[in-house]
Amino acid sequence: MAPTNLIIAPLFLLTLFSLVRVQEGVEDSGKYPIVVSTWPFLEAVRAAWEAVDKGFNAVDAVVEGCSACEELRCDGTVGPGGSPDENGETTIDALLMNGATMEVGAVASMRYVKDGIKAARLVMQHTKHTMLVGERASIFAISMGLSGPTNLSSSESMEKWTRWKENNCQPNFRKNVVPVGSCGPYQPKDNLGHNKGICSEASSIGTIESRTCLVGPHSHDTISMAVIDKMGHVAVGTSTNGATFKISGRVGDGPIAGSAAYADDEVGACGATGDGDIMMRFLPCYQVVESMRQGMEPELAAKDAISRIARKFPDFMGAVVAINKDGVHAGACHGWTFQYSVRSPDMDDIKVFTVLP
Repeated sequence: MAPTNLIIAPLFLLTLFSLVRVQEGVEDSGKYPIVVSTWPFLEAVRAAWEAVDKGFNAVDAVVEGCSACEELRCDGTVGPGGSPDENGETTIDALLMNGATMEVGAVASMRYVKDGIKAARLVMQHTKHTMLVGERASIFAISMGLSGPTNLSSSESMEKWTRWKENNCQPNFRKNVVPVGSCGPYQPKDNLGHNKGICSEASSIGTIESRTCLVGPHSHDTISMAVIDKMGHVAVGTSTNGATFKISGRVGDGPIAGSAAYADDEVGACGATGDGDIMMRFLPCYQVVESMRQGMEPELAAKDAISRIARKFPDFMGAVVAINKDGVHAGACHGWTFQYSVRSPDMDDIKVFTVLP
């Protein structure tokens, strides 16, 4: 038996050495790491890149990137101090997804805590749930060590809200209602028993026939970020303070896995931005990743996901960005011009790509 063992031992060592070389090949392939983000949020991408390039895993790099955007209040639509709701309050939606384990942590309509992406990570790391919402999400985040309670409004957001109130709370997200006063409370118009006169005029103002006056690049600038780390693992994250002048309690697509973001180590990742109320009905990022799984290139997968929404809602505004495990990326959009940012090993700095509708 001894000669057999002498033969097996070198073979085992050779196999082990080969496996190590394969792993080293992943690290040194030149494709990874990669950071992709919606919009030209350059400092956020830079923060994620610096983290992943130092050896951070994909999940932690996403947290670094989205946290930078929250601190900088990117375009006023990420982090505290922007997008007041009907009551003038700013709340936070955020999501974090690990494409290796398919774990998800999310918070929605979170009050009093500014660190949305870190709160989402706490949900993923320290609960068996996927999402926590509202004030209870805030209590959990603070109990786990995040700072708070904090007033998330700013002088800019309150000024914006005041001007909106002075304009009779128009435009807004209500439909088929009649306001008792210029800014409510609102009643279903059918309950009033008539649709004539001043009330009829008010109801037509309060009804949203088109959403284009409510949705735009500076009212729905969700950061949705994907990172592939040196080991080839994928993660995605989102953070947003939601739609400006939303009805209090509204949750958009930002914290919904498969809508604003989705990741799978076997395939790649997707990020989305736009009219979340519409987009979350289609789970565009889940669609993109599953299309890539079936062999579609990122560009075709992105265009297909957007076209599915546009066929039903031709006036909607939104975009997706897709990246596969080979590092191939592409975007698609409808209703606006979209930009996304990329940093990879073959780039000296971040590159911004423009996508036309």
